[in-house]
Amino acid sequence: MALPANDAFSLGLAHDQPRRSSSRSRTPSLPRRSSTPPTNISMAGAKRAHKLRASSMRDSHYSSASMGSLSDAPTLDELVEEVDAQVVPREAKKQSRARNGSASSTSRHRKHPEKKDNKIDFEIPRKALHSSIGFLTLYLWTSDGSRDHVVMALSSALAVLIPVDILRLRYPSFERAFEKCVGIFMRDSERRTSNGVIWYMIGVNTVLVTLPLDIAVVSVAILSWADTAASTFGRLYGQFTPRLPARLPILGLPLASRKSLAGFIAAAITGAAVAVGFWSFVAPLREQSSELSWTWEGGVGGTFADSGSKMFSGWTGIATIGIVTGLVTAVAEALDLGSVDDNLSLPIITGGCLWGLFKVLGWLGGVFS
Repeated sequence: MALPANDAFSLGLAHDQPRRSSSRSRTPSLPRRSSTPPTNISMAGAKRAHKLRASSMRDSHYSSASMGSLSDAPTLDELVEEVDAQVVPREAKKQSRARNGSASSTSRHRKHPEKKDNKIDFEIPRKALHSSIGFLTLYLWTSDGSRDHVVMALSSALAVLIPVDILRLRYPSFERAFEKCVGIFMRDSERRTSNGVIWYMIGVNTVLVTLPLDIAVVSVAILSWADTAASTFGRLYGQFTPRLPARLPILGLPLASRKSLAGFIAAAITGAAVAVGFWSFVAPLREQSSELSWTWEGGVGGTFADSGSKMFSGWTGIATIGIVTGLVTAVAEALDLGSVDDNLSLPIITGGCLWGLFKVLGWLGGVFS
């Protein structure tokens, strides 16, 4: 039996309405945003992402509402607005938190400014002690001090310092106690290696035992003052001068490239001044002047000269001694000998070269006399 049109229309409404409501009830919820911090993208990229998400949501509406009317499904623009309504407040909250965090960190920084590093440069007391040995050496020379007494005193000190240094390197508790007492005189590089004072005493003892006394005194004075001058002027003016080459020209000796030309020149001038000042003014003050390797009037002493030649006396001799001593001092101070401490190498090299210089001068004086 055919139904009236009005009844069919009413049945259609009654039949279609539950489907539309059920399709809307099964609309998938929007995916939650990840907790990871968002990356910085452009506005165009954000709009494209919203449109893609809205398009996927619209497709799901279409698939679920296949029996309903397409005109009742939300449009793409409506879905984009719905996504923006959920995303924009979250972005605003995160930006507000970021601004609050930066403001709080800035306020904490203002309340508690960073403390400046007021580390004390302990190189000053170290170099002061280093330089004082030179004055003590000159005092022993002018007061007719005994070489044997100095050697005995240094040997006794070494007999105590070497076992102490071994204990310091092997036992951390002893190391802490040792550094509390004399740590200001140690470099950071010496805290895990042998103390430089030990090598200092060994170098001084070596030249006192093996070389003539006046050459040994000059070698110790050069160790005391030239090393200090090179370090001081290298720190002050090394940034304005070039670094030393890896090899010494002509001779090819290895040089420490970390050292500067300013320190090299300072060591050369100091070494020359020590040699010239000692043999010109300080050496004659000792009563036992017969032990001198060079004198102003007589030139090279009898220990090195076979005859009484005065070829290298006066200005000729002292200028030659000063120039050679300055160059030898600068090169010896700048040498890179690996793990060999310069407190050991500097006095031995300068003393040995001075001894060789007087030998050559004495030989030349005998040849041309």
